[in-house]
Amino acid sequence: MSDKLDRRDFLIKSILASAGAVVGSMSIEERALLASSANAPNVQQLNPYVENLQTGKLGDLEISRLIIGGNLVAGYAHARDLIYGNTLFKNYFTDAKIMETLQLAEEAGINAVILNNLTRDMKPVNVLRRFWNEYGGKLHWIAQCNPQSTDIKTNIRMAIDNGASAAFIQGGIADGWVEHDRVDLIGDVVQFIQENGLPAGVGSHSLRTPKAVENAGINPDFYMKTLHHHNYWSAQLDEVKGDFYATSQKSHDNMWCTDPQETIAFMKQVKRPWIAYKVLAAGAIHPTDGFKFAYENGADFIVAGMFDFQVREDVVIAKNTLAGDLNRERPWMG
Repeated sequence: MSDKLDRRDFLIKSILASAGAVVGSMSIEERALLASSANAPNVQQLNPYVENLQTGKLGDLEISRLIIGGNLVAGYAHARDLIYGNTLFKNYFTDAKIMETLQLAEEAGINAVILNNLTRDMKPVNVLRRFWNEYGGKLHWIAQCNPQSTDIKTNIRMAIDNGASAAFIQGGIADGWVEHDRVDLIGDVVQFIQENGLPAGVGSHSLRTPKAVENAGINPDFYMKTLHHHNYWSAQLDEVKGDFYATSQKSHDNMWCTDPQETIAFMKQVKRPWIAYKVLAAGAIHPTDGFKFAYENGADFIVAGMFDFQVREDVVIAKNTLAGDLNRERPWMG
């Protein structure tokens, strides 16, 4: 039997077996995650019997409500002051490990990955193409694109030509354009993506960005907006107040949503799908807490970066959260 079939059989048996059998098959790290969920605030216990990860739509594209993120695959992540972090990620995530992680995600019910296509060697894109061609993978690629003010098309065209199913403007770029009164560029990019037949999105850390897009009458198919609470020890509330773009240099890589309540209130009025990211504050918040906070407060989809040994638990947590009694006021928009 192939390694691929062995992993699939193991995953299916693990998720659908009894609770005791699931715990018995877990690694030390997985058991620690399960045990710590009992002490996490406002969370539900893992139920391994919950099946079928819910999906929603970006335009006509059906996407799982949990999406695997791509920062780790690209070899970088927000590691605060850990200077060895990116080197560690790059050494851990070999091509084989990336494809194994994507396969685990797909077999657990995730059907989409967000990857940035702005790397010199195009490693994330090339590995994803290998995953499709050699492993028979079917994950949809939601492309994080990096258009330039002097050339909005080239980077996006590269994503389209390499099989992207949807595309959005990287949050830092969109935030910068809004800061410099170039919302018109966001409209041009959204139009270009849509003219090429893909759902078009706008990413942001700053709440000013979706506000400006809505006020300008631009019609993206979805938003990517950060969302997490501030109930974790490294949140620097005294130093970071107000708009993200203006305060990001003071955040020390600790806060990615400076205005969660304002974001929740504004997005409640927005009639477009919302993909929330940084829902775990770059690893500072437990998934059972961060996922629930995001889904309850209006996110239609969430993105989470995952190591291979975290995939199964993250999917079970998302399934249980979505199947539970969510105190959600915003209608599902996707």
